[in-house]
Amino acid sequence: MMFVVVAAVGYVFAGSSGTIPPGTTIDGVDVGGLSAAHARDVLAGRAQSLQRVPVAFTAAGQTFRLTPYQLGVTADWRGAVAAAVDRGSGFGFVRGYKRLLLRFRPLHLFPSAQAYDAAVAYEVGVLAGKVDRPARDAALARHGLRIELVHGQAGTVLDQSAAKRVIVRALAGFGRTPVALPVKLDRPKVTARDLAPAQKLDERVLSAPVTLKLGSKAWQITRWQLAAMLLLQQTRHDPLTLGGPAANRYFAHLVDVAHRAPRDATFALDGAHVTVVPARTGIGIDVPRTVDGVLAAARRVVERTAPLVVSQLPPGRTTADAKAMGITGIVGSYETFFGGIPNRIHNVELVAHLVDDKLIAPGATFSFNDTTGARTAAKGFVAAPVIINGELQTALGGGVCQVSTTVFNAAYEAGLPITARTNHALYISHYPLGRDATVNYPDTDLRFVNDTKHWLLLRTFVSSSSLVVNLYGTPQGRRVVTTTAPLVAHGTIPVKKTVDPTLKPGEVVVDDPGMPAQTTSVHRLVYAPNGTLLYDNTWYSSYRASPKLIRVGPKPKISAPTTKSPQ
Repeated sequence: MMFVVVAAVGYVFAGSSGTIPPGTTIDGVDVGGLSAAHARDVLAGRAQSLQRVPVAFTAAGQTFRLTPYQLGVTADWRGAVAAAVDRGSGFGFVRGYKRLLLRFRPLHLFPSAQAYDAAVAYEVGVLAGKVDRPARDAALARHGLRIELVHGQAGTVLDQSAAKRVIVRALAGFGRTPVALPVKLDRPKVTARDLAPAQKLDERVLSAPVTLKLGSKAWQITRWQLAAMLLLQQTRHDPLTLGGPAANRYFAHLVDVAHRAPRDATFALDGAHVTVVPARTGIGIDVPRTVDGVLAAARRVVERTAPLVVSQLPPGRTTADAKAMGITGIVGSYETFFGGIPNRIHNVELVAHLVDDKLIAPGATFSFNDTTGARTAAKGFVAAPVIINGELQTALGGGVCQVSTTVFNAAYEAGLPITARTNHALYISHYPLGRDATVNYPDTDLRFVNDTKHWLLLRTFVSSSSLVVNLYGTPQGRRVVTTTAPLVAHGTIPVKKTVDPTLKPGEVVVDDPGMPAQTTSVHRLVYAPNGTLLYDNTWYSSYRASPKLIRVGPKPKISAPTTKSPQ
């Protein structure tokens, strides 16, 4: 009998299984007694009407307005309605008791929400930029020679993670009352208590000057200079440090005053005799260790003196190194004479400087092109007469071959093996017959080998009219025997005529007599002091013909004959 009563009560309140239980609200909207479909339509319609209606959000006394449409916020009304239906579902009297319970404890549901995350993150970032008042850490400040402690100050910052949830939740619902955004207290990370020891230490640093000493020399760093160089600590863990532009300037000046660069051993020439100029050890300033010493002295109340820490800088070539190179006298020498336009003389002087002081190790090959590099305007070369494709033209670097020819002959007279040499395209009479040497970067080179057991030093000497190239080393006592073949002409001289309208008809002017193609050869025998034949070389030279240049006057004009008309 009791079961029947219980079941009957349940059936009384069961209602329809197709409706939402009475007493149910979704985001404040009473949907009790509505079908699921009807409830969804009601909720979705209301949400659509609010898509462009803003919600006011407040934080730190400021107000910001956002709409669901701006952030792509949508609520899951279907899911909320399904949850409401589920709470009042069941079979018969069971459903009735569920719904009876809801009369005493009404069901209030809220939908889950989705949003365009990037838009939400952007807007929250904008709000944070307007709301945030970050904490200010305590700091040290320098006023003249005083170090003051500036106390920190707490701030407030938007809790961005929580703010995103609050904003999306508010925009997903139907409420349009102002919503407060969560703000956190931002406390200073560095307090005055943290920096108090650093303040006392810095005041001690600036209490008196520091003296740097090196032997009998001394340099005083004044209190004002220390103040300009002292980097104030920002945390209690920061070390005492000197730095910044003022420190860079001071220690750079100290290096200029106290530093002494090392000097390599060099060679002094006295005619054919060579002596070694001794090397000199340099003095280097060890700036980091010197700074450490200054800081250590500045920590003290008395005895504020620090050493200027130096180190010896060894030369790249010691006196012993230079003596062991065996450069004691002349091995080979040659002189050529020059003239021409100033540009050509300029190029001769310039390239002579580029090869001057060149050291050649035992067994090494001297390369003219490798030593001088490309002949460019950036290096100072200018245009001057030069032979190109067998014709005399004007181009950058004209005159360089004067130097290469002189170097070739110095190596030739020294009896050194010459591994690359090319004659000029045209015969040049002021060079020794068959012993000219042209170069062109990078393909046409002059090369010779130091086959001695000691180093060679190539030096150039330019006067107003001549160039001398000397090769210094250990004199070898070699004997060089030269046989030069006569210059032999081949074929006829080509003729190049041009008509000159300034000349009279039939008049002829020869501007250049030209020359035929010619050949010669030079045979060199090199003997050691004991008479042993070291080298037997022949250099062949073949010179192109240069045309005879003739200007002729124009042909005479022939008058047309006149005819008489019949009488």
